[in-house]
Amino acid sequence: MTTFDEREKGEEARYALKKELAFKMAARRNKLLGLWAAERLGLTGQDADAYAKQCVMADFEEPGDDDVFRKVMTDLKGADAAVSEHDLRRKMDHLADTAREQVEEETAKG
Repeated sequence: MTTFDEREKGEEARYALKKELAFKMAARRNKLLGLWAAERLGLTGQDADAYAKQCVMADFEEPGDDDVFRKVMTDLKGADAAVSEHDLRRKMDHLADTAREQVEEETAKG
């Protein structure tokens, strides 16, 4: 195997790891968002966990975050929870940071 081939395989491995971590971070953010929204919807225990899973699954509907945002915003509006679109976007950003920290910590632990 040549040095070029080794470098190419290394880059492919780094790219795959980067994509995997991005997926884990997005899924974790959506789960945390779902648990946060569940609390505002009055859900607890298994119902809150099930709602969080729905938020994770909502992210597979289309690329980007709009599908998750739309689901949570619609649910919150339907329950008359006082959360503005701006506040929800800020919460999503904050939880993305939290998810990144958690996934990086878990990855470092091995």
